[in-house]
Amino acid sequence: MRPLLLIIRTGKREFREYLLRSITPHYRVHMFVTVAPDWEIDYIDGYTRVDTADIDAMIKAAQDLEGLQGVMTWDEARIVQTAEVAAALGLPGDPAATARCRDKHQTRQALGAAGVAQPRSTKVESLDEALAEAERLGYPVIIKPTDLALSHGVVKVENAQALAEAYAYVHTLTHGGNPDWKPQTLIEELVTGEEISVDSAVHRGEIFPLCLAHKEVGYEPYCIEVGHYVFGDEPLLRDPQLLGLLRDTHKALGFTDGITHTEIMLTATGPKIIEVNGRLGGDMIPYLGLRSSGVDVGLAAAAVACDKAPQVARDRALVAGVRFFYPEQDNTAIHELSFEFDQKPAAMDLLTGLATPGVVKSPPPRGTVNGRIAFATAVGASRDECRSALDAAAKALRYS
Repeated sequence: MRPLLLIIRTGKREFREYLLRSITPHYRVHMFVTVAPDWEIDYIDGYTRVDTADIDAMIKAAQDLEGLQGVMTWDEARIVQTAEVAAALGLPGDPAATARCRDKHQTRQALGAAGVAQPRSTKVESLDEALAEAERLGYPVIIKPTDLALSHGVVKVENAQALAEAYAYVHTLTHGGNPDWKPQTLIEELVTGEEISVDSAVHRGEIFPLCLAHKEVGYEPYCIEVGHYVFGDEPLLRDPQLLGLLRDTHKALGFTDGITHTEIMLTATGPKIIEVNGRLGGDMIPYLGLRSSGVDVGLAAAAVACDKAPQVARDRALVAGVRFFYPEQDNTAIHELSFEFDQKPAAMDLLTGLATPGVVKSPPPRGTVNGRIAFATAVGASRDECRSALDAAAKALRYS
C-alpha cells in the first residue's frame, strides 16, 4: 500500500503537474483545496474542500484521514499553515522554523545570531528610517518586503530619490493569499556576484542538496527572475564552503525536516545567504533538476514529509534551462499566442503559454510573476546549447 500523503493546494497546472506526476506512483495523494480540483483529479485519490488559511479547520479535516503519513505544500502562502497541521498530527513539520523562513526579517535575525554570512539588513517602519539606513549602508541598497515570494517587491535603489519611489511602490503591493497583508520593509546591503539557488531535502537534521540553479535577472532596478540554468553535474554541490554554509544556515534556522529553497550570492569574499524559503523552488527549477540530473525534487519532498530519507541518485549530466517571456507594453491584451519556428532546435523542450485569450498582461514592474505570458525550457549537452534554443524560442514567440 502506498503511503497516504496530504498536499495542501497545488497551483497552476503548467508549473506543478510534473510534481504530481512524479509523486503519485509512490504515494496516495489526498488534497486540501478551496475549490474542487480539475486537472489534479487524474493524479489524486481524494480531496477535501476546506479553507486552507484556517489551520483549525484543516487539522480537524486531516484527523479524519486514516493512515496519514505526511503533509506538504509547495505553495509559499501556505507553508506555515501546513507546518502547523503536520505538527498537530505528530508528523514532520516545525511551524517556528518554517516561520523563520517565511519572514525574511526573522531569517536575518537567526542567521545573524549564528554568524552566518549574509548582507547587512535592517527592518524599517517609515521612509525616514529607510533613508537613514540606506545612508548608513551606502548606496546602492536593496529594498524588499519581508514575506513575499519570487522577488516580488525587491528593488535595487541608487539614491535617496529612487529609494523614496521604491518605498512607495513596495507599499502599494498586495498579497493574493492574504487580503489583510501589509508590507513590512527591509533595507539591505547590496552584495554582488552570481546568484544561485539550492533546493535541499532535510531529514532529521541531515541536509541533502538536490539541485542548484544559476539565476538570470532582468528588468533593473527590479530584481525579476527571468530564467535559470541547472547543471546535472554541478561542481558547486561538491564545494565544501557552500555545503558548510547550507548546514550552518539550516542549523541557525532550526530547520530539521522538510524542503528548502535557499538563495545565495557568490560574492568575491565568499557565498552569502540572500534568503531561505521553506518549500521547493518555483520557476520550474525542480523540473530542470529532474531533466538535467535525474534527481526528483518532488519525490524527495514527499519522502521527508513522511519522515523518510530521500533518494538522491544522479543518472545523467545534462544542462537544462528555462526562460520566461513578458509582453513589451503595459496593459497588453493577449488574444492569440503561439511559437512559430522555421526549424525547432534539438534542445527545445517545453513551450508553454500562460496567457488565456482576452487576459491583459504587463511587463515589470506592473506585472511581475503574473505578467508572464509564456515560458520555454531546453535540455542539452551545454549551457550554450540551451541558451541558443531559448533565444530561438524568444524569436519564435508570437502574440496579438
